[in-house]
Amino acid sequence: MQSTTKFLAASVLTLACALPAWAALPIQKWQQASGAQVWLIESPSLPIVDVEIDFDAGDRRDPAEKAGLSSATASMTSKGIAAGHGEPALDENQLSDAWADLGAGFEAGSGRDRMSFSLRSLTYPDLLPKALQLAARQLGEPSFPENVWQRERQRWVAAIREANTRPGTVAARAFNKAVFGTHPYGYEATEETLSQISVQDMRDFYRVVQPCRAKVSVVGAVNRAQADEIATTLLSRLPAGHCEALPVVPQVAPLAEAAERDIPFQAAQAQVLIGQPGYRRADPDYFPLLVGNYILGGGGFASRLTEEVRQKRGLSYGVYSAFSPGMNAGAFQIGLQTRPDQAKEAVQVSRDVLRRFVAEGPTPAELKAAKDFLVGGFALLIDSNRKLLGNLANIAWYDLPLDYLDTWTKQVEKVTAPEIKAAFERKLQPDRMVTVVVGAVAANPQ
Repeated sequence: MQSTTKFLAASVLTLACALPAWAALPIQKWQQASGAQVWLIESPSLPIVDVEIDFDAGDRRDPAEKAGLSSATASMTSKGIAAGHGEPALDENQLSDAWADLGAGFEAGSGRDRMSFSLRSLTYPDLLPKALQLAARQLGEPSFPENVWQRERQRWVAAIREANTRPGTVAARAFNKAVFGTHPYGYEATEETLSQISVQDMRDFYRVVQPCRAKVSVVGAVNRAQADEIATTLLSRLPAGHCEALPVVPQVAPLAEAAERDIPFQAAQAQVLIGQPGYRRADPDYFPLLVGNYILGGGGFASRLTEEVRQKRGLSYGVYSAFSPGMNAGAFQIGLQTRPDQAKEAVQVSRDVLRRFVAEGPTPAELKAAKDFLVGGFALLIDSNRKLLGNLANIAWYDLPLDYLDTWTKQVEKVTAPEIKAAFERKLQPDRMVTVVVGAVAANPQ
C-alpha cells in the first residue's frame, strides 16, 4: 500500500508540472491574527497544493564577517528535527525517509533578499495533514546538529575551492565587489567567513523567522478556509510574540567613476563583465526597463548586442545584458566570453552599443518585435502550478497589485520608445561602469 501511495503521488505531482494554470484566476489576500500574510490562487484541476513561505532573512542580512550565514541556516533546517511535543527527534536520514513515505517534499533555501520554504503535497485527507505537520516541525524545530554542520562546511569549502579554479567565478566575484562595494549584495561566502559560522550563530539568526514576518503564498486545489488552515499549521511551531522592525538595509551606492579590473588567468576564453548598480524592484520604470533590456541584450539573437558583437564581428558566441532588481538595487550587467586577443575589441563594441542605446532608445521595429515576443511568451511563465506559485510569491514579496498577472501584458503593450529611452537614461551611466576582464590584457575604458 505504501509503495502504491508513493507511485500515485509521484505521478500526480509530475502531471501537475505540465498542466496549464491561468492568470485570470483571482488572487485572494488576507492577514492572520499572528500577523502572517497569505496570498491564494485556487487551482482545482488537480489534487495538489504548492506553498511558499518567505521571510526577510536572506543573504542581505548576513554579517560581513559571516557571509553565507543565511544560506547555511536555511540548508541546515533539513538536517534534522529536535524532539518536542511528545514526538521523537529525527535525523537527516529519518527526515528524508519521512518525506519520501508521504510522496511530498519540503525545501528550504536562501536568496539575496529572502529565506524561503516550499511545500508540495497532494491534498488527499490521509496525506496533506501529515505533510503539514511534518513541515511545521521542520520549519519550527530544526535541530541544527553540530556534527552535520562540520561536514557540510567542509563540503562547502571544497566547492568554493573548486569554483575558484573557474574564470567565471573569479569574474563574478570581482564584479560584485566592485559594483556593490560594502553593501551586503556584494558579500561572498569564503573559507574564512564559513569558519566563523557556528551552530549557535544559526540558531540566533533563525530567531527572525516568526509568523508575524511570514508571507505565505498558496496555489492549488484548496479554498480560502483550507489555505488559511494550511498557513496556520505550517507556522504553528514557530515562536510567537511581538515582532520588532528589522534593521534597515542601506541602499546600494551609485558608482562615482568607471573602474577597471583586469585579472590574469590561464583560460581559452576571456570572461568579460560590464555593469553598475541597477534599480530596485519597486521602481516605476520596471516595465520600460524590462522591454528595453530585451532589445538591448536580453532577447538572444534578436538583441542589439548579439547583432553587433556576434553576428557582425564574430567576437563572441553569446553576449547578454540583464537587470537583477531586488529589495535593493541589483546589478545591471553585460556579459560575454571571447578569445583573449579579442577582449579589448569586444569590450569596446559592447560599450558603444550600450551608449548608443541609452542615447537613442529603440527603433519602432525593435519595440514591436520585443512586445510581440514578451506578450506571446507570457503564457509560458504561468503554465504550471509551480510557475504560478513563483509569480504569486513575487507578488507577495514585492507587494505588487493583486491584478498584476492579469495586467502584465497590458503593461508591456503600453510601453513606448520615449519611455524606454528616458528610463535607461535615468538608470544607466555608460561612462561610469565597472569592467572586469578575466584572462586577457586590459581593455581601455575609452
